[in-house]
Amino acid sequence: MNLIELQSVSKHYTMGDVTVPALSGIDLAIEDGEFLAITGPSGSGKTTLLNLAGCLDLPTSGEVLIGGRSTAECPERELDELRRRTLGMIFQAFNLIPVLTVRENVALPLHLHRLGAREREQRVGHALESVGIRKLAGSLPDKLSGGQRQRVGIARALVTRPRVILADEPTASLDSANALAIIDLMRVLNREQGVTFVFSTHDERLIKSVDRVVNVRDGRLVRAAPQRALLEEVA
Repeated sequence: MNLIELQSVSKHYTMGDVTVPALSGIDLAIEDGEFLAITGPSGSGKTTLLNLAGCLDLPTSGEVLIGGRSTAECPERELDELRRRTLGMIFQAFNLIPVLTVRENVALPLHLHRLGAREREQRVGHALESVGIRKLAGSLPDKLSGGQRQRVGIARALVTRPRVILADEPTASLDSANALAIIDLMRVLNREQGVTFVFSTHDERLIKSVDRVVNVRDGRLVRAAPQRALLEEVA
């Protein structure tokens, strides 16, 4: 089953009198349960593609479908609900609030879900347990390592129980040991909890671990090169 579909999607940005094409004519289907990487050189359009798939931006033309429903047909309130309940995001810069504890950072998305305090606490505890940092629940972000902060970011994405998590360069700022640990963690969540993962990345450590690679160049999808060639390109 296709969880996300992009059909003839283009995205253009206007800067004064100049129109800059970021993506042109993208057709992409992402299946439920995939572990997928979108790769390409800097400026190729891979982050724009991820943002469109996550309904963080709207296409200039074409359609984005989530679970078979065109997002163009969704009223804004329904689109917000779709973002909250179907999609989770992991950011390269972690985006944690420094004055909130780990538990409070992870709980933030749940305040939009009108859940009772007990259920919020249960969901936060389960998310922290899933990523192995429950014992750090009371810590502030500046007391954590980079790998621990990224685990908090993953827990925050998981806590709403989304069907798909979209991750923008989730390992780029991590050292090798932490990056490999985070990749292994996301793979376990994919296999054991059925969470779909879509990455925008040029990190060869992550590219080696995914099931499918989509290569973007100059705003267009190109035929996937052999894995070795892709790794040489991003090295």
